[in-house]
Order: sequence, then C-alpha cells, then structure tokens
Amino acid sequence: MAIELTDEMAEEINNALANGMPCLLATAGEDGEPDVAYRGSVYVYDKEHLAYWERSRIESLENLRFNPKVCVFFRNPQVREHAWRFYGVATLYEDGDMRQKIMERVVQRELDQDPERQGYGVLIRVDRVRQNRNVVMER
Repeated sequence: MAIELTDEMAEEINNALANGMPCLLATAGEDGEPDVAYRGSVYVYDKEHLAYWERSRIESLENLRFNPKVCVFFRNPQVREHAWRFYGVATLYEDGDMRQKIMERVVQRELDQDPERQGYGVLIRVDRVRQNRNVVMER
C-alpha cells in the first residue's frame, strides 16, 4: 500500500479552520508525556505530506525536537467517512527555503496570529492513514 492523500482529504483539511473543524496534533515529549493541540494551519502539502505553521512555540515544538513522530487528527462530524488519523514523522524548518514554501501556503488567519513571522514550518511525511478503525494507506 502507498501513501497518496486524496483530493477529498485536501478539500476537508485545507478548509478545516474556515469550517470550524481545525486539526488536532498529538506529540510526545522526552518524558513520554503526550500533548494534543489544535493546529488551524494544517494543510495537505502534496500527495505524501501534511504541513503546518508552528507559531505557538511551546509544548508541541519542544516535543518535536525530541521526538518527530506525530499524529494529526481530522474529523468532520457531519460526514462520518471524513475522519482520518495521519501518522508520520515531522521535520522542523526554522529557516530557509522550505520554511518559506510552507509559510506561503498557510491560511492568512493563522499568519495574522504571527505578524512578525517568528514561527516555523513543519512538514510531516505521512506513513500511515487510518479512517475510523481501518488503515487505508501505509508505507
């Protein structure tokens, strides 16, 4: 099975914040403590990656530096089939071209919360996708 994020996933996730259904990001720290946080800037970067703008620069960022494994959860409560968990490995871009490329595609509402652009770009290589109870994609 391969990873090929669908147009349907992109439509839902790329509009999640505007539709009042932002994604949740789960990370784990060095001490094993889990953290979950809303991330309104998550979007489908390409057929194998998600991306987001890390502007909070607190627990999630600390956790990513120690453990890059993440899970992004999206659910549209009106459409039962539109519930996905994306498991993967995050790469943090604190500067450079990739940070800029990620930032250029972030929804304006999220960028407005970071007017000095002090956040970081995060690119997540998706390794497995679960839809409800079923694994629907996997590397």
